[in-house]
Amino acid sequence: MKIHYYLGWFNNHFNKPLINMLTNDIVDRKSLVLISADPYHYEDEEVGSIELSWFHHAGINFEEYHIIDFDISKEDAEQYIKDASVVFLLGGYAKEQNELLVKYKLIDLIREKDIVLGTSAGSINMSKKWLYSEYTGNSTKESQIIDGLGLDEFSVLSHYDLENTLNRIQYDLHSLLTSMDVYASNKDCALRVKNNEIDIIGDVYLISLQSIIKLSETI
Repeated sequence: MKIHYYLGWFNNHFNKPLINMLTNDIVDRKSLVLISADPYHYEDEEVGSIELSWFHHAGINFEEYHIIDFDISKEDAEQYIKDASVVFLLGGYAKEQNELLVKYKLIDLIREKDIVLGTSAGSINMSKKWLYSEYTGNSTKESQIIDGLGLDEFSVLSHYDLENTLNRIQYDLHSLLTSMDVYASNKDCALRVKNNEIDIIGDVYLISLQSIIKLSETI
């Protein structure tokens, strides 16, 4: 059974409905592997410290923790993924994280895992494809469609200011929307795919060529 969590960003901690779902889903807690979204170390802060605090606050702790970035070898990264109970793609720089996944050839290994989570940049990279452009919060003038992990047959858009950009969002995403739906989220929310069924916590929108619909919470 594959379980995938596409998380927004949490300013404080996981909320209670999400904690309950994670507690029930994550039975094996031997090893949590974190995939850095700052693998080149642009920032000085400790990688994954905020995301780990969400788990600790929820009382979901693991025996081992491993961080994958460009400081470790490709062989060690592969072994960490193979042994992982849960793989968690961290928030940060989506394109740089994608480069790590591709260069270290981790995509097929992660696809095989039973439980994969991502937050912000991490949830974007779990998508089948995603839009890299200035309109999705990136410092670039040239739009690009990037292949993600493809864990499910849709795209995820995180941190898009839906309330102020509804008039152009479908235009920006047109190249994606011709082939798949896009789920857009911001903060304190989650989308879980389990047994091909989707659960929604918080403010999540479903975007298609025809409409933008705010989805009802299911939990």
